[in-house]
Amino acid sequence: MTDLIGDIHGHADHLEALLQKMGYTIKNGCYFHPERKVLFVGDYIDRGPRIRDALHIVRRMVENENAIALMGNHEYNALCFHYPESEGGHLRKHEIKNIIQHFETLRQFQNKQEEYNDYIDWFKTLPLFYETKYFRAVHACWDYATIKYLQDELHDHKLSGEHIFQSAKKETPLYDAVEMTLKGKEITMPEGLYFTDKDGTKRTEIRIKWWEDPNLSSYRQLSVEDIPHLPDHAVDISLLANSDFYTASDKPVFFGHYWLKNIPALYRSNICCLDYSVAKKGKLVAYRFDDEQVLDPGKLVYV
Repeated sequence: MTDLIGDIHGHADHLEALLQKMGYTIKNGCYFHPERKVLFVGDYIDRGPRIRDALHIVRRMVENENAIALMGNHEYNALCFHYPESEGGHLRKHEIKNIIQHFETLRQFQNKQEEYNDYIDWFKTLPLFYETKYFRAVHACWDYATIKYLQDELHDHKLSGEHIFQSAKKETPLYDAVEMTLKGKEITMPEGLYFTDKDGTKRTEIRIKWWEDPNLSSYRQLSVEDIPHLPDHAVDISLLANSDFYTASDKPVFFGHYWLKNIPALYRSNICCLDYSVAKKGKLVAYRFDDEQVLDPGKLVYV
């Protein structure tokens, strides 16, 4: 019996309220449920007002075996922001855009460098994905070939120090696998089209629904985000690294990452996104999973 929780982004108030709403209480300084565990799908840091508290809650639950925590792209970005390159600089460049994204985390750890370094080390213990007989969980995208590659390449589905350096080298299999798993599939928009994302960045690529058959979809249908000027004509399949998609007959998969809006809902009876933009005045969402193979929208819980 597992309660899967979406992206927290430093909103510890929402996390505490959600845990309490689901019947978790504090025991020995840690949230606990007598019958259930939590699985967090990543993105604990950046943006929110209580990042250190959110990390403390999640980590204490993991260390007391009351939860499992996956790595999100923000934890991965923090690792790369922290790790120096051999030629100088860092694996994630300290450019204005990257500094701004990570600013709240750095600010809240000001004068607490040792604590920050300890959490950086902890991030390396977070697996990239999780699977049982009954369900799968990942931060952004469950791509069959990519997950198989990571299973073969990584020990316990985790990035060691050396893997972090390898994963930051563009156009390598590990770089592509980490990008796919933590950031999802994207496709280039038709020539001349672009949109501005939530951070004001101009983008020409859109995040796509990796559980939909791209051979049967238009750009508008395949886009996770509602971008009004996207065309309704068929997607150019040649722009995708692969055209595989997560089938309707497979076990349920849970993920976050996509900054959805409005009332939480299921995409499909085996597809559940748990990120509803808590860091943009949205909701923190959980799904109360009991091994059912047909998901029930009534089991979504949120604050």
